[in-house]
Amino acid sequence: MIAFSISSTNFSTPFLSQKLSSATNSKKAMNSVAAAAAKGPRCAVEGNVPKFPRINVWDPYKRLGISSSASEEEIWGSRNFLLQQYAGHERSEETIEAAFEKLLMASFQLRKKTKINLKSRLKKKVEESPPWIKNLLNFVVLPPTDVIFRRLFLFAFMGGWSIMNSAEGGPAFQVAVSLAACVYFLNEKTKSLGRAFTIGLASLVTGWVCGSIVVPMVPTALLQPTWTLELLTSLVAYVFLFLGCTFLK
Repeated sequence: MIAFSISSTNFSTPFLSQKLSSATNSKKAMNSVAAAAAKGPRCAVEGNVPKFPRINVWDPYKRLGISSSASEEEIWGSRNFLLQQYAGHERSEETIEAAFEKLLMASFQLRKKTKINLKSRLKKKVEESPPWIKNLLNFVVLPPTDVIFRRLFLFAFMGGWSIMNSAEGGPAFQVAVSLAACVYFLNEKTKSLGRAFTIGLASLVTGWVCGSIVVPMVPTALLQPTWTLELLTSLVAYVFLFLGCTFLK
């Protein structure tokens, strides 16, 4: 009995090894077939994608099919159209994108050069201007954009506040607050409270005088019934206070 069991074990071991080896080979064969099946359709799809015919054209304008005087909108439109038409062909897409980027960079450099030339011409005009204009420009300064917008928002708020309270009373309080803000901003630049107060008061007086002259010329049909002459004049004064504390030094 024991001998029979031992002989049976020796007999079954090679058989089991052969069976496992056959299963492994079958699995590898199935994986190879599946890989070939997956690769075959993809290659077929890539082969059916149209190829961009102007890949070797050096001129980016001719490569995109536009004239050398084309606008930036036309460049964008040609790029989007060609990318959609030749989507899926990697080299075609890279060629189209390269031409587009080259034209975009050239356009940026041209705008930058034009801006620099404009500043140079403006500076030259100032240097060639009469002495009284030079002296006048010495009182003008151009602050950063964020400073301009912050002060514009403040005085616009004062104008809106005056309009909303027009039915209750005059804008005397809002005008006083605006004058104080103008003097404060000027004092930050000039470091002289007396000079800041003088410029601020001069801006208020100039704005009030101009408003008193301009406002009566406005047709009454364009104005609200509750808007008084004092209110409209104060709105003009806010504009002059904004200009004074922002651009004068």
